[in-house]
Amino acid sequence: MSSLRAAAFLLARQSSRASISVPRRCLSVGLQRASACGSAVRPRLSRGFCSAQPLADKQDGAAAAQEAVADAETDSSVERLQFQAETRQLLDIVAKSLYSDKEVFIREVISNASDALEKLRHHRLTDTSAAESTEVVADQGEELCIRLTVDEAANTFTIQDNGIGMLRQELIDNLGTIARSGSQAFLKDLKESGDGSANAAQSIIGQFGVGFYSTFMVGDLVTVYTRSSKPGSPGYKWISDGSGSFEVSPDESAAVGSKIVVALKGDEKKFSSESSVKDIVTKYSNFISFPIYVNDTQINTVQPLWMTEGKKVTEEEHKKFFQFIAQRSDTPRYSLHFSADAPIMVRSLLYVPESVNAMFGIQHEGLSLYNRRVLIQDKARDVIPEWLRFVKGVVDCEDIPLNLSRELLQDNAIIKKVRATLTSRIVRFLQREAKKDPEKYDQFFDQCGIFIREGIISQDPGETKDEIARLLRFESSEKAAEQTTGLDGYVERMQEGQNDIYYLCTTSRKLAESSPYCQQLRNKGYEVLFSFDTADDTILSALDNFKGKKVASAESFSD
Repeated sequence: MSSLRAAAFLLARQSSRASISVPRRCLSVGLQRASACGSAVRPRLSRGFCSAQPLADKQDGAAAAQEAVADAETDSSVERLQFQAETRQLLDIVAKSLYSDKEVFIREVISNASDALEKLRHHRLTDTSAAESTEVVADQGEELCIRLTVDEAANTFTIQDNGIGMLRQELIDNLGTIARSGSQAFLKDLKESGDGSANAAQSIIGQFGVGFYSTFMVGDLVTVYTRSSKPGSPGYKWISDGSGSFEVSPDESAAVGSKIVVALKGDEKKFSSESSVKDIVTKYSNFISFPIYVNDTQINTVQPLWMTEGKKVTEEEHKKFFQFIAQRSDTPRYSLHFSADAPIMVRSLLYVPESVNAMFGIQHEGLSLYNRRVLIQDKARDVIPEWLRFVKGVVDCEDIPLNLSRELLQDNAIIKKVRATLTSRIVRFLQREAKKDPEKYDQFFDQCGIFIREGIISQDPGETKDEIARLLRFESSEKAAEQTTGLDGYVERMQEGQNDIYYLCTTSRKLAESSPYCQQLRNKGYEVLFSFDTADDTILSALDNFKGKKVASAESFSD
């Protein structure tokens, strides 16, 4: 069984259990109270930590267990809690097999921190009781941000947010049970409450509840300090080496929010290197909506322009963003900024570079694929056809279903819809640009015409040859030398009763105009397209027809 399938199997088994969970230290209290009710209770491991399971009267035993949990809230001693056997196995899979690259743990913990900040921001906007409270825990004027601190000498990686924080039971539930997603629960509450904060819902990143455990890929020991933003909340510390147990204890030094300290393994020193961590943050989390600092230097200074209304983005902003995302020093010739809600929700910002060297070919690198502003794939080749490989940019799709590691795309049908949407938008955009500024488009076609021709032959099912063919450009017997026309213009000028579009492939205009085939057609009043690219004979033969008109070589004409 593969690691991912094993993880899914264990998650299914875990979620199917519905026992009441209490800490080990609370069992004696639970047993005493359950005995008073005439019930026998025995301890067993379940849902990530020790629980009490009634043998006789389940209702009385559950009530006793719940009372025991309440009593434990006031216990100031350190509690050592055991992961369930299945949880330990799942933790081992998450830490060793789930992620293809260890560096993504930084992406995961930053995403968790961003969710915590987004939850706090939402509560500040919607919780009137907190706003009216005289007790102030979280400073309303403090900048909501994420701070990463690395220490090469100590070989540690630390991330801290001043977000929503956790109460003791939340700490046990969220970190003591793998695949329990606090963000998913938050989104569910939003939906059920009906307060409809669309911004909060769209900004929440977490889905699966496994990202935190990626820290055990690189860490020997993970310590979490947290304090809830709720007034009067105490601080707590959670600590584990990932081997099967964790400890929870009060800690008054904990600030509002959460801080994770990872004591790195001996062979993972690069994650205590400031330059390495900065590069990883820039790669995966550069567009998180909250400031991210690495050793007090803000990293994410480039704004996610695709989330901004297109008409509000300046040319200079486009230039800087293009240079960042494409890793180039030139300027974009064209920029396409759009969002779509149907058939899927997509936001995209695409560019055609000023200079495209087609002579030596271009590797198909695809686009940078994001999900809620977090990088999923930096070279997503499946979301755009290969013939459009000259296009650079980003696409952000919330509808893309991801696997547990958020690295692989699971639904091929959704990817096909993204691909079809992007292709259609790009083709229509280039058609508009060709009409708006023919001279500028001719310059583009001189460099990228080879890719358009490739699209005629290699288009995917669902892509229309006619639409791509409208982007082709040729010289014509009806135009002056070096002036071009498209197939649309040719069809508009066709003679009454003319059924075919005629073209002639030669090496020069002079040879084309002196050709007897051209002269014969000109005598009939028919226009002839001139092509000086050796590939056009094959391309136009593959096109076969355009808008119901046969595309034919001038050599095939017979009076």
